[in-house]
Amino acid sequence: MKNKLLFTLIPFLLFSCYSRPSTPEDYLSSPRSHTLTFVAVGDNLIHDSFIRDGLKANGTYDFTPVYSEIKSIVKNADLAFINVETVMAGTSFGYSGFPLFNTPQAMAHAIADTGFEVLNLANNHAMDMGRNGLYATLDFLDTFEQFLVIGTRKEGPSARIITRNNITLGFLAYTFSLNGIPLPRDNPNLVSMIDRNKMTQEINELRPLCDFLIVSMHWGAEYLLQPDRSQTDLAQFLAQHNVDLIIGHHPHVLQRFEKIARPDGKETLCYYSLGNFASHQRERERIIGGMMVITFEKNPKDELFIHNIGLIPVITHYDRSFRNTKLYPLYLYSDELLAAHGLRAADNNLTMNFFYGVLERMNTTILMRNPF
Repeated sequence: MKNKLLFTLIPFLLFSCYSRPSTPEDYLSSPRSHTLTFVAVGDNLIHDSFIRDGLKANGTYDFTPVYSEIKSIVKNADLAFINVETVMAGTSFGYSGFPLFNTPQAMAHAIADTGFEVLNLANNHAMDMGRNGLYATLDFLDTFEQFLVIGTRKEGPSARIITRNNITLGFLAYTFSLNGIPLPRDNPNLVSMIDRNKMTQEINELRPLCDFLIVSMHWGAEYLLQPDRSQTDLAQFLAQHNVDLIIGHHPHVLQRFEKIARPDGKETLCYYSLGNFASHQRERERIIGGMMVITFEKNPKDELFIHNIGLIPVITHYDRSFRNTKLYPLYLYSDELLAAHGLRAADNNLTMNFFYGVLERMNTTILMRNPF
């Protein structure tokens, strides 16, 4: 993952379209395309057993081993997104899993170490520890220079913008629910909710300020293998507003990819659900998720393109004691690992062929190697 301060200089040092120039001035003026590789993953959902697995003998927590097998993918992308499904409010709130989550703050260090930078907090568990818990989480995440938090804020506008490789990405994020927990009356914008009037206003304000507009959507119904009507209607709404990319999550299972026509003649790319990224949910559909991979491009004429669109399947592995949790890209997963999976003894249908069957409905290119 590139350092933010140095990132815009790196493309000039890496390549040019010409064998000449021989001088720095010529080199910097050479026309060429700029590209930005982008990875996004779904729900990082930390249950009680997951918390226990991260507890070490000395009483501290360490979740970095969970992500070791996918770290090289994230690190080698130019930018990476993750849906942080649980708050990290600190020890004073008590650590807990379902139904009211509060994850040890060591998780943020693991997320940072893996290379994620764009963290979505607009989801139905954002208010699990109330306003004070979310404030504490935001304050803590603000101590990480690399994090760009979207979907929640203590004050100020919702939109976030980041520029890399001379390409500007705009981010917005929305959730359908807070599980019945109300937003503070004196801070109703603390979490961005799905509201078409508000979304229209924010998208219209952000659209001229960025090359590509990305919207994170926490939506749909849990465990449905296909998007429901609310998702497809909202996807059409976002496409009508010329959104470039929709990152969907919440159903905890993979749902299909779709391209939707836009008024400006381009297409909105929509992954309806990337499924679980890391969790201890205990059904076979919920242990396979996906890492979305795409490339944004701006050519010398400032024309914009998205290509190299694909999905890396990811398996959440844990043993029968719900220990040794680790994420594996499917191309590194094996029959031996599957035989030791905590769900295998109780589910004979949990096979490698099952994973491949899930991918048949995804309607996107499946990547069975590290694309970087």
